[in-house]
This record gives sequence, structure tokens and C-alpha cells, in this order.
Amino acid sequence: MSLNLSFKLLPILAIALGAASIFIPRFLNIFVAIFLIAYGLVGYGFIR
Repeated sequence: MSLNLSFKLLPILAIALGAASIFIPRFLNIFVAIFLIAYGLVGYGFIR
């Protein structure tokens, strides 16, 4: 159940980071790195 919640959270996180990168483009690399790390941790089950 919590894994499904995490996968529902990821699209919201992606939209938020995408919108933030439009307004603050110099932080795009940081946003992408954080998103990829979070996605990997959720994918391997380290974050539930």
C-alpha cells in the first residue's frame, strides 16, 4: 500500500520540480539529481 502511495507522489514531485525549474533554471541540475535519487530509493524500496 505504501509503495502505491510513493508512486502516486512521484508524478506530483515531478510536476513541482518541473515548474520550479522553469522559474529558477539554474537549479535544474539540483532538482533533477534530487528527483532521480528519490526515484531510485523508492524503486529499490528504501523509502516506503
